[in-house]
Amino acid sequence: VQLVESGGGLVQAGGSLRLSCAVSGNTSSINVMGWYRQAPGKRRELAAAISTFGGHTNYADSVKGRFTISRDHAKSSMYLQMDSVKPEDTAVYSCNAASYDGRYDYWGQGTQVTVSS
Repeated sequence: VQLVESGGGLVQAGGSLRLSCAVSGNTSSINVMGWYRQAPGKRRELAAAISTFGGHTNYADSVKGRFTISRDHAKSSMYLQMDSVKPEDTAVYSCNAASYDGRYDYWGQGTQVTVSS
């Protein structure tokens, strides 16, 4: 499985940004996909996740109500719509695809998101 992110950049606080993750390869063993983020000097954290079966979503409390994760199976893509962004959302955002048993765990290269105040 290959994952390629795009859509990062510089945005002003209160603005919006949409991240995309292009997915290719055999995804039959993937159960969940997500967006992780890592700010300078901080641990990587899960921002949002979506199950491949049923489309169930999960969000970090810090982004709940502002970010929306979605998938487009026809386009083999996953998205993260980021609204009402804050300076503390500044981080490298990475796309992840994994199986629940931990046997499969794939990562994209990451895309930088910078929110100016």
